[in-house]
Amino acid sequence: MTNEQMLAIVTDMSGEDSAAVVSAYLAMSGDAIVNRAFPFATEQERESLTVPTRYQNLQCEIAVYLLNKRGAEGETAHNENGINRSYENGGIPDSMLKQVVPFCRVPGGGA
Repeated sequence: MTNEQMLAIVTDMSGEDSAAVVSAYLAMSGDAIVNRAFPFATEQERESLTVPTRYQNLQCEIAVYLLNKRGAEGETAHNENGINRSYENGGIPDSMLKQVVPFCRVPGGGA
């Protein structure tokens, strides 16, 4: 899926009309997936890594979740008069990121 296609999907799902905002949330969700998928990669290696194709739909879902969280969606609890909102996690919920299988390799190991 191309970046333009993901941008269109997230724009349609979230209703956000700013391409810059949607791109920022796609980048944040992509970074979270790469960090979960490649936990032992160095910072230098992470800069060149991209979201694996199998997680591109998840990247869009996470971006929409984060965009919607700016309002009231994604809450686990809500108290009306004192307006106390609770979310599953301060950032991206573990229930979304648990779909990402970490990739590991043995240093110097052959295929």
